[in-house]
Amino acid sequence: MDIENTVSFLLAKISVAHRNLTENAAKAAGLHSGQAFVLVELWKEDGQRQIDLALKLGLSPPTVNKILGGLLENDFATRERYEDDARSTRIFLTRKGREVRADLEEQWKLLEERTLGGLTETEAILLHQLLTKLLVDLI
Repeated sequence: MDIENTVSFLLAKISVAHRNLTENAAKAAGLHSGQAFVLVELWKEDGQRQIDLALKLGLSPPTVNKILGGLLENDFATRERYEDDARSTRIFLTRKGREVRADLEEQWKLLEERTLGGLTETEAILLHQLLTKLLVDLI
């Protein structure tokens, strides 16, 4: 088997290259790439539990805790105790966490253009469909 000509090898190489581009896009908005994914989840539904964020992102709770540490430290989010359960906390966006959305969305738009720039519209749609199917099948 010629490993370099497998889909898995190509996906791995693309993943590394795209992760670097993603990190640069997040950095331009004042974030780290992992923080961007947590913020996206909070923009969809503010006030989530840490464990729920971990499940939605497919990350371990300690990894999410580390990401949240940076968001809390840099005032993008705050942690508040849940009224009904003193042991449970929820993560809420701060004003800064809501305001960074426009910057990150602009950077993501540029990332998307760079990622799909060499493809036709049909190829871009097909790629999206295939990646969505792979993601569902792999998780």
